[in-house]
Amino acid sequence: MTVPGVKTQLLPDGTAAAPADAPVEVQQAVWAANRIQDKPYKYGGGHAKIEDSGYDCSGTVSYALHHAELLETPLDSGSFMRWGAKGRGAWITVFTNPGHAYAVIAGLRLDTSSAGVSTRRGTRVARSALERGPRWRPTWRSAKGFRARHPLGL
Repeated sequence: MTVPGVKTQLLPDGTAAAPADAPVEVQQAVWAANRIQDKPYKYGGGHAKIEDSGYDCSGTVSYALHHAELLETPLDSGSFMRWGAKGRGAWITVFTNPGHAYAVIAGLRLDTSSAGVSTRRGTRVARSALERGPRWRPTWRSAKGFRARHPLGL
């Protein structure tokens, strides 16, 4: 599914709609990430095999990038620190440190951590957004302590 514009949109079921004005690789990354939504967090998941029963943080990012033809084989979070180009990308940014990785794809965060997601102050958030595992997260999180990397050209 696509939506007009340049921003990925979170849908009520927890999947995301890819932006119609995004490059095809960005759309493919969104659609791929949708396929693993609601899979459980699994340490090492997505590394020995791309199609797995669960995914860890870097396995989640690797899955989306692999199916967008931006990554040949899965990487761990430490390896993502040297992947691609330095800094934030126009469409896809991987935030990584030696212990965790997550991605922002056309403005929406793909993360196994619910960091930054809160139900305080009357904000209603879908239960799945609070669970560990591959999820589109409705809120931003601090990038402090992370390196930003992006695929060349994106």
